[in-house]
Amino acid sequence: MPATTSKTSAAPAVTFSALSKHITSGKDLGPLYLLHGEEGYYIDQLVDLFEQYLPEEDRDFNLYTFYAPETDMDTVMDACRRLPMMAPRQMVILKEAQSIRADSLNKLHYYAEQPVASTTLVIVSRGVKAKGKDLIAAIKKNGVIFESARARDREIPGVISDIIQSKGLSVDPKALSMLRDYLGNDMARIHNEIDKLSFILGKGAMVTPEAIERNIGISKDYNNFELVSALSRRDAAKAMTIAEYFRANPKNNPTVLSSATLFNHFSNLLIYHYTRDKTPAGYMDALGLKGTWALREYEISAANYNVRQTIEIISALREFDCRSKGIGSRQNEYKLFKDLIFRILTSSGVIRM
Repeated sequence: MPATTSKTSAAPAVTFSALSKHITSGKDLGPLYLLHGEEGYYIDQLVDLFEQYLPEEDRDFNLYTFYAPETDMDTVMDACRRLPMMAPRQMVILKEAQSIRADSLNKLHYYAEQPVASTTLVIVSRGVKAKGKDLIAAIKKNGVIFESARARDREIPGVISDIIQSKGLSVDPKALSMLRDYLGNDMARIHNEIDKLSFILGKGAMVTPEAIERNIGISKDYNNFELVSALSRRDAAKAMTIAEYFRANPKNNPTVLSSATLFNHFSNLLIYHYTRDKTPAGYMDALGLKGTWALREYEISAANYNVRQTIEIISALREFDCRSKGIGSRQNEYKLFKDLIFRILTSSGVIRM
């Protein structure tokens, strides 16, 4: 699993992959673990592994699960100080720590400063970083703090590519862009769809646009990747055909996703125009790209849209975002989207006020 997706604020750093392997190895666990952060997928996976760590016959007596909003922290600490029953270790898991006040959660520092060696306490704060200065300090000293950070938009292609490679597959650049646009940064969906492709295609296969169309249901000809490509080349006929396909198939082609993709492309195009280092390496560094194939679309776009046109298009995208939400317009969002495509194609560098 990519280290950029999950990290820890303690030293030495622990990745999702390293921590999950340690739990499943059967080796003895430490006394304290804090799992917290914005990306819930990796936290959920680790909680499942902690719950399965004890042999099934030991779980009835040595696995305690508490929910923070319903539990006094003294109750949690009392459970942690018990000795395991007919087993070398007991597991205490405190879920939903994000739902209580920091001062309440911080009470656990009294235990965390002197944890019981035969107990593993796992504190779970899903969606946000846990608070409680004294508790954090005690866990840094005596345990492990795992922060599951949400990948930024520009990191998503690399994350998807890494997951695909971890399954023994390779991926076509267009297919990677299709997956990025369709799945966004929802890690659960990303893993589920890649697992599906891995099962169907088998190790050693390449994930192609055709495989995605056949097994996931994204059209290889009518998608956001092809729309960006058509607009980059100012291919009006193809762009309008794709926009019409989106209107006829709204379930798999929400305008909010398409407009976000276009906004990302033209925002990056503005960065491209203003990048001082005009070498491929300079552009890729400025845009956060990993492959020269992705740079080609910006080269083509830059030849067709100058700085003023790019600014005009970004302004039109912001206006579409408001109008599609009913602010200043009651027109159908797909009608507005076709108007947006027309405005991009005919942009002249005049910004509407």
